[in-house]
Amino acid sequence: MMKTHALLLLCLSPAWCLIPRQTSRTKIPMTSEMSPRSVPAFRVNRSHSRRRQSLDQRKPWERSLPSFLLEPSPSSTALLCQLLGMNCAEPTDFTFSFKGFAIRGGETDIHSDGWGIAFYEGRGLRCFHDPDACATSPIAEFVANYPLRTLNMIAHIRYATVGKTCLENVHPFQREMWGIQWCFAHNGDVPLFKGTRGNLPWLGDVPGEKIYNPVGDTDSEAIFCAILNALKAKFDVLPSLPVLHQTLNCLCKEIVDTDRGTILNFLLGCGHNLQFAYSMPGSRPGSDVWNGLYYTIRETPFTKAHLSDCDYSVDFSEVNTEDDRVAVIATKPLTDDEVWVELKKGELVLFNNGLPHTVPQECFRVEFQGHGLVSEVIPPNPSLEEDMRRFRFDKSFFAGADI
Repeated sequence: MMKTHALLLLCLSPAWCLIPRQTSRTKIPMTSEMSPRSVPAFRVNRSHSRRRQSLDQRKPWERSLPSFLLEPSPSSTALLCQLLGMNCAEPTDFTFSFKGFAIRGGETDIHSDGWGIAFYEGRGLRCFHDPDACATSPIAEFVANYPLRTLNMIAHIRYATVGKTCLENVHPFQREMWGIQWCFAHNGDVPLFKGTRGNLPWLGDVPGEKIYNPVGDTDSEAIFCAILNALKAKFDVLPSLPVLHQTLNCLCKEIVDTDRGTILNFLLGCGHNLQFAYSMPGSRPGSDVWNGLYYTIRETPFTKAHLSDCDYSVDFSEVNTEDDRVAVIATKPLTDDEVWVELKKGELVLFNNGLPHTVPQECFRVEFQGHGLVSEVIPPNPSLEEDMRRFRFDKSFFAGADI
């Protein structure tokens, strides 16, 4: 009887009341990530218990073994965490990609130690964080089933290696700098930032104040804070995107050069138009699974796409226009019938309008389109022409590009 009462209380928990139910009168607008014929609802799989709960049920001799040796993982990726990013030319919902990504958080993969998503709405940043597994999270069910449009989105599912499983350790992390909302999600293994809470390493060649400090225990949040501290110390005027690209690349090189075993993959949002992706790929000790970043560009002529983690397809030609273009970035390709490009070792890519820009000179194009950093609390770049001379930029590079 007591077990029955406990189950009843769990089902009536207030957490489930967060999810508004769709009625026959509810109309969901069709957007570029949804099929007009069929939009199957994302449902949490409550038959999958969380990995941390299964640890308590181990036999004494099993507790000393790594969990991935004892617990089956259908896709067997053994990745530290997984990242998902989306950058768009027009406001777009992320329901299709997020459906495939979410079930990796404890159902088709082992990343069950929390999940989070952050997406821009103008200058604002809307975030959802949950320390529970994404595949069994009612908050994830809500996010997946209610299309929310954005130009820029970052999501993360966690497999805890540094820091306990709790809300403060859930990515993406966010901070305000220069009146701009920055957000950051990372996976990898960075020895330089392990156990540095309270003693954050300094990056860059310009001394300054450690204004940003981690709240949680992860090396990921520490990396984010260190990068922001270095940028704030270096610039007293708003940097142009080519200069920002170059500076971020130098900071990343400084991090990875400290230890040959460093694996550093991250997504960095800096406003509603811009997203950086960096990859220093590698494999975990004792594993041959590659840990990097990939991206695909969906643009006209649009085709069908099929998720690799479940049997679900969308024909994007039926729901997009010629103005739509979406870049999707992921730790592991989400679909099995699209072309995915792997970031090169040590490559930093700026995404804007759903397009990749791999070198500082290409970032001038984004500036000319009016998508550079915008702030009312720090002086603007006094002269873009000075940066153009510095990078020996040739305006004819964009001849005929309507810029």
